[in-house]
Amino acid sequence: MNRGAGLTWLPGKRPRPERTPDPPDEGSGTPMITETVAPSAPKERNRLLAWLQLQYPLAILAVLVIIAAILSDAFLSTGNLTNLLRQVSITGIVVLAELLVVVTGGIDISVGSVLGLAAVLSAGVFQGNSIVLGIIVGLVVGGVLGAVNGALVAYRGLEPFIVTLGMLALARGLVYAYTQGVPVTPQGSSFGIPGIATIAGIPVLGIIWIGCAIGAALLLYKTVFGRRLYAVGSNKQAAYSSGIPVKRTLLAVYVLAGLLAGLGGYLLSSRLGSGTPTAGTNYELDAIAAVVIGGARLSGGHGRVFGAVVGTLIFGIITNLLVLLNVSTFLQDAFRGALILVAVGLAASSRKRAR
Repeated sequence: MNRGAGLTWLPGKRPRPERTPDPPDEGSGTPMITETVAPSAPKERNRLLAWLQLQYPLAILAVLVIIAAILSDAFLSTGNLTNLLRQVSITGIVVLAELLVVVTGGIDISVGSVLGLAAVLSAGVFQGNSIVLGIIVGLVVGGVLGAVNGALVAYRGLEPFIVTLGMLALARGLVYAYTQGVPVTPQGSSFGIPGIATIAGIPVLGIIWIGCAIGAALLLYKTVFGRRLYAVGSNKQAAYSSGIPVKRTLLAVYVLAGLLAGLGGYLLSSRLGSGTPTAGTNYELDAIAAVVIGGARLSGGHGRVFGAVVGTLIFGIITNLLVLLNVSTFLQDAFRGALILVAVGLAASSRKRAR
């Protein structure tokens, strides 16, 4: 059955143009059907521009490196860069823990205190006789406290902010009760090796941080569990409806965050050579700020490991530069607060332009 000149119709299929070997002569009156294909180059350019607009953390990092190199001759020295990597590595592990929770639409403001408790207990329990015992104690402390957070959030339906706020106070109180305000010194000679050792000139702490970042990236992007985290953070009710075990997923992510914080606690005590009562103080603020600067949204469903790593480096460089310039600690907090405000503003404007 014919429907219009040059069109062939088959039952159950849409009409499509016939292919003619030669174009009709001009003025013949025969309609000529041509197929136009939109060029893909503009689309690719638009995608590239949208991606670049979201890479403001990289721009901030590059500017900071240039400014730091100009203001301080010691910034690019080998000793300072090694020390900087050791400093940001422990914070970076806590940032990864925060990222996992934020992706689900939650928040964990207890990671710093959990890290502090793991630090003093790993150094004090069994007198800090060995690396293995220190790591095990740190992981157990972090895992247990993370499980408590996850159970209250997932199975009792409590707000993550309130739950982790209570855990922050509980863990910090236990730190002061255990130490009595006095640093705990481990007795084992091998306890502090990870905190000071290097491999091919690279600090072991940095290698551990990079390994944790790679593991977090594989977990988020290459596993079913990672896709579940994004689904829960995007729309919890839709995740329920699609068959995702939301409660178990939330419990697991808080346990993972606790394990990372516990590992960070042992590494911090290993680096300092003791478990100090103030270990982990304000780490939760730096972790949340680094995650947000890295492009994550506190509403959930968004967040990348690479952005979290860049955000960690930004805060590390800021702190390091202010110390090199002998800026008072009070002004350091002011600078970091201003950086957070600027980064949040850039994030909001970049997302609007990308849309």
